[in-house]
Amino acid sequence: MVAAAIDKLRVFVFDRILGLERHEYVAVAWSFAYFFCVLSSYYILRPVREAMAVGSGPDTIPYLFIGTFVTMLVAAPVFGWVASRFPRRVFLPWVYLFFASNIAIFWVVFSQAVNADQEYVWLGRAFFVWLSVFNLFVVSVFWSFMADIYTREQGRRLFGVITAGGSIGALLGGAATSALVVPIGFQNLLPISAALLLLAVVCITQLKKWVVLEHESEIDKTAASEEPLGGNPLAGITHLLSSKYFAGIAVSSVIASLLGTALYMFAAELVETAIPDANQQTQFFSNMNVATNALSIVGQMFLVKRVVSRFGIGVSLSLLPIVSVLGFAMLAVDPVLGVVAVLTVARRALGFGFSKPTTDMLYSVVTPEEKYKTKNFIDTAVYRGGDVIGTWLVKLMSALGIAGISWVMLPFAAIWAIVTLWLGRDYRRRASELRRSGVM
Repeated sequence: MVAAAIDKLRVFVFDRILGLERHEYVAVAWSFAYFFCVLSSYYILRPVREAMAVGSGPDTIPYLFIGTFVTMLVAAPVFGWVASRFPRRVFLPWVYLFFASNIAIFWVVFSQAVNADQEYVWLGRAFFVWLSVFNLFVVSVFWSFMADIYTREQGRRLFGVITAGGSIGALLGGAATSALVVPIGFQNLLPISAALLLLAVVCITQLKKWVVLEHESEIDKTAASEEPLGGNPLAGITHLLSSKYFAGIAVSSVIASLLGTALYMFAAELVETAIPDANQQTQFFSNMNVATNALSIVGQMFLVKRVVSRFGIGVSLSLLPIVSVLGFAMLAVDPVLGVVAVLTVARRALGFGFSKPTTDMLYSVVTPEEKYKTKNFIDTAVYRGGDVIGTWLVKLMSALGIAGISWVMLPFAAIWAIVTLWLGRDYRRRASELRRSGVM
């Protein structure tokens, strides 16, 4: 009786509510844990980055984003070269090991500066640039891997659940920072973050084992293949320039970054005045992250799969632009820190809950090379290019004030909504062509 009841509960929760099939349980569990570790690692450090930006001075933020963008332009071709030369099963773990070693170095240097009571403004600026590169690369590589090991049909069912693993990790990572940063100091958060990246490597190893078992007859076509992707290290750029589909994704990325950066600069300006202490600033940003991820989890676990199934990818992608139109209109009327905080939380929650998993579904209809190289270039260099445009546009319009700049952002949000609806239509076309050719 008990066993039967447990089995019925399992079927109800995992199969009906979450949309999993029994042979996917292990893979989804490891994917869930993998993304949990990646985003928990990042969200432990993200509030530190925000505090470093405030400490650097809001006027320096445009220059910090230029530094990040230039670093991305260098890093993206290097990643393309690595992806061309080495099998996926080899370079995926080393991406995370590389960044974990970077965190260890920052920990040592920050600890020395804090213990010696030295200024670390320039070190903080370097950390800002580094973390802005780190977060895009580790997340982009994660979703490239997910798009590689799951089919289109699986992605539509499973990516929301897997994304929830990241949001739970982000929620707990942000909560840990909020609770620990004042008693132990921001610098001692870094080893915790590095340890979580090492656990992500363990998850990658387990997922590769699952791929071998699941696709034993076609192993050469999977992420466990011994063969590198090959091709040109700059293929990510050439694919983007030759495809309307990728151009649409890039335009969406740039506008999303533009609007997000405007809000980021508004918050930095208002927080500098309202909250003078660096650790309390870190705590404020951490609390925003906790609220964001608590809301995101609901959408990822229970809503995104149903919205995509019923209304399609285009409608799911358009939710964030539509809310952005409404939010910036509200901010134009009442430009205060509370409105900025609420709009930031709402946009990020929708972004993580709907836009991110849905955008990653768009890459299920492209080639393996495009999943890694083109996606990585869009997620890193193009996205940070949007940051540069956003910071300098806001800086040049500073005389308009927060309210005036918010009015300027409205038409960008409207254009973004139109582009996302077109992307949903083109995705359906590509998926239909693949089905006709026999590719599932």
